[in-house]
Amino acid sequence: MTVLPSSPSSEPHSPGAPEPDIALAERLFEELRRRTGTSRGITRISYGLGEQIAHDIVGREARRMGMRTAMDAGGNLYLTLPGRASNPSVVIGSHLDSVPFGGNFDGAAGVLAGLAVAAGYRRAGIVPPQDLVVMAVRAEESTWFGASYVGSRSAFGQLTVAELDTVRRAGDEVSLGTAIDAAGGDTRQLREGLAFLDRAKVGCFIEPHIEQGPVLLAKGCPVGVVTGIRGSFRYRSATCTGTYSHSGATPRAYRNDAVLACARLVAQLDDRWQSLLAEDHELTVTFGQLSTDPHEAAFSKVAGRVDFSLDVRSQSRATLNLMHDALARSVDALSKELGVRFDLGPMTNSEPALMDRKVIEALADLATEQDVTAEIMPCGAGHDAAVFASMGIPTGMLFIRNENGSHNPDEAMNIADFAVAARILSAFCLRPLSRLS
Repeated sequence: MTVLPSSPSSEPHSPGAPEPDIALAERLFEELRRRTGTSRGITRISYGLGEQIAHDIVGREARRMGMRTAMDAGGNLYLTLPGRASNPSVVIGSHLDSVPFGGNFDGAAGVLAGLAVAAGYRRAGIVPPQDLVVMAVRAEESTWFGASYVGSRSAFGQLTVAELDTVRRAGDEVSLGTAIDAAGGDTRQLREGLAFLDRAKVGCFIEPHIEQGPVLLAKGCPVGVVTGIRGSFRYRSATCTGTYSHSGATPRAYRNDAVLACARLVAQLDDRWQSLLAEDHELTVTFGQLSTDPHEAAFSKVAGRVDFSLDVRSQSRATLNLMHDALARSVDALSKELGVRFDLGPMTNSEPALMDRKVIEALADLATEQDVTAEIMPCGAGHDAAVFASMGIPTGMLFIRNENGSHNPDEAMNIADFAVAARILSAFCLRPLSRLS
């Protein structure tokens, strides 16, 4: 491997943005797949071995090209290519953990895009106008700890003591605080609410990420520019309780059927979803889990209990409130009509996060300048960019086309599409941040 020069010239350079090192990214994608893959997909557990291997890989490559490296108390990794002015900086980043049996590109594409851009600048001997920081964020996938944005919130000192002590990792029940310390973090600082990142010194945060839905593929666009990240309300462990009774001996009027009640709830909320869409609201409504008790339910019984989950997302808090009102009305009416009891359990939620208008415009303009058709679109999944936006930092997201969805082993990002996104980012980093103010 050729070692890039450690002291690029700071002399004026040509207006063209340097070509990102796509070969470097390809090699690292393959190493990630080989070293963190399983017989079925990729598993990089938050604050576990797979995530640590990924952090070690990108840290190693950054040091080879002479970038400064640092780690904060939450274990987030920062790889800095110095610019002509040190602050505020452009931060490009995403996460390196994965869901169980996930794909190789979710999260990692964002980190490697930033690294490819930095390597391109080093190879071309170009110093960016301001520091370029590649951030590898810890623990974005809430499937492991059941808490949102652990790594990015820790960077701003926002993790609570209760989370550190009581939130436990799926599978081994290790507490979040113990896991952070085991990975080299420092929960003493986190307990004191000490922030590593100063929002005044972060001029912009850009998160490249594979699209996790089918829009770009359907529209034939290699990249998308994100307008905002949907907020949500979620009931992860809801139940509907009725009465178990004989399927042949219990007339309809005497039934308290939990399955019927849940089916009616699903249908009513789907009707409300359609009516809101017709009124130009944007949202999604998902009953991701719906099950009877396998030990007590039977073919010849009226179901006395159904467990279910509900996930509602929108970029608009007002829309979320409308949907929650509809949920409350349906639950109340169905309980009275069918003689069942709904217990929705604890609600978790996240606030919508709008991307910065000038960042959106800049990314879209750069795509146009490169003869790239970019879809302007909302983001339905949660991402660390939401935390940066909530801190008042100008934030943007760049989607990369991806086949077969995400959170599964069959993710299929084309390296040519990745290269398109990296070139847009390279051109973005050439612009002084004063243009965004």
